[in-house]
Amino acid sequence: MVTVWVPGPLRGEVGGATRLAVAADGTLRDVLDALAVDWPRLARRLRDERGELRRYVNVYVDGEDCRHVGGLAAAVRPGAEVRVIPSVAGG
Repeated sequence: MVTVWVPGPLRGEVGGATRLAVAADGTLRDVLDALAVDWPRLARRLRDERGELRRYVNVYVDGEDCRHVGGLAAAVRPGAEVRVIPSVAGG
């Protein structure tokens, strides 16, 4: 089981939940695939039509930016915390 933390702007896609328990581990791709089964609207906000992470979405696995530890192939152990953080722009 993995805990996925959902940021405020995306909570509408998951019925207002702040965190989701996902019965998957292995890689980040595996976790996001499992998440898509129950929450397809959230999945579409996180990944594009090719299945890649959208540019403006940052995902951390146990505090590590997934883009620095293998991207969607990043290892996700049982009990891990995955945090989704949308990019913030402004000036």
